[in-house]
Amino acid sequence: MIDYISNLPDCILHHILSFLPTKEVVKTSVSSKRWKNIWASVPNLDFDDTLLYASEVDCQHSSESTSFMNFVERILRLRDASAIEKFRLSCRVWSNAPQISSWISSAIMHNVRELDLCIFAEDSSVIPQSVFDCKSLVILKIEMDCVIEIPPRISFPFLKTLHLSLVTFLDDDSTEKLLTSCVALEELVLLDCDCGILKNFTISSLTLKRLTIDDLPVYEPNDCKIKIDAKNLTCLKYIGYLSNEIFLSNVPSLVKACIHIPILHGRQKEVACRAVDLLKGLRNVVFLKVSNRTMEGLMYAGSMLDRFPVFPNLTHLVLTMEIGNYTFRALMDLLNFCPTLQSINLSEGFDRCMRLGENDLIWLLVPICISHHLKALTFKNFHADDSEICFLKCVLKYARVLEKMDVWWCKTEPRDLKKRRDVRKELEIIEKSSAACIINFS
Repeated sequence: MIDYISNLPDCILHHILSFLPTKEVVKTSVSSKRWKNIWASVPNLDFDDTLLYASEVDCQHSSESTSFMNFVERILRLRDASAIEKFRLSCRVWSNAPQISSWISSAIMHNVRELDLCIFAEDSSVIPQSVFDCKSLVILKIEMDCVIEIPPRISFPFLKTLHLSLVTFLDDDSTEKLLTSCVALEELVLLDCDCGILKNFTISSLTLKRLTIDDLPVYEPNDCKIKIDAKNLTCLKYIGYLSNEIFLSNVPSLVKACIHIPILHGRQKEVACRAVDLLKGLRNVVFLKVSNRTMEGLMYAGSMLDRFPVFPNLTHLVLTMEIGNYTFRALMDLLNFCPTLQSINLSEGFDRCMRLGENDLIWLLVPICISHHLKALTFKNFHADDSEICFLKCVLKYARVLEKMDVWWCKTEPRDLKKRRDVRKELEIIEKSSAACIINFS
């Protein structure tokens, strides 16, 4: 029998092996003479000791831990001089910090392009300083629940993606130094990072296009002010309680934003004010995705709504989480600031306790975006409750240029075919402002 796979070029075999864990890649060496040394030059290395700690044992001195250390050591020692495309390491650090640091140094010496480190350590000294002076790095991901120490010399001439998770920043200057040293940076992700020590720092970049800030675990307010100065930033994602104040000072290219701000009892007013300040910086966006909790925050903004920004370019609005009685009012207020909105997506539909009637006072002043510009409405998690049907009827009644209405039935309830037919008929026979509108049920 002809072994077609073994006859493939090394580059194709390397690509195939890149989808396997390193431990499985090494096992292929016993397949044939052709495979004996292929593993030594595979471009992707993935070492993960997670499975060793599934049970409550003394993992620091376990034979499994020793076996893992020896395995990684052997793979790196026997590797040839070829470059490493991706090096991923997830492990716990006990008394073996120097050994783990040498592994990372080995990846650096092999001109690694993507370095992904998830290290459980008490301090960041396990990361060699050579990481911060690596000319080959294009992607760097560091997850460590400790203070990150920034060396005096930093050089990332080709780094395009930087992900930092759980790290604690030491001071304003070193944090800004790290970010400004990434002269080609296009994507920055700060996940659950601790900025409590910081006072003022600026994320300043001429190349940054995508920014994600997730500080959800931080409940208490900080005095830290984060200024974002990125004129080529196109996409912003924020998740958190706005424990840090965020100011968008120079983001003229920003077209897409996703905002999720839960409101904490006792801090409603403060978080609401910070939310309004953040939204002010999003005035040029074309696509905006906000959570129900963010909508609730607008209810506590009070008089600040008088200074709320108009979104002249916003054409697509997505609302996550269910809309309730109070957030519906906030939604209608928001729509009044979106004069050219063309698409609304209610991704979670209405709360089952929602109460809405066709003759309610809220319909006396229909937002201009609904009456003159709305072309598409998506309503998901539809139960055919009276308030849901009322809302769809009113949109059909007032939306003059509506082209389509997509209604997605709730997937968790039994299918009532008769009810579905009745609702469809009820919506199709009412008089619509837009005769061209097509109603689709899914």
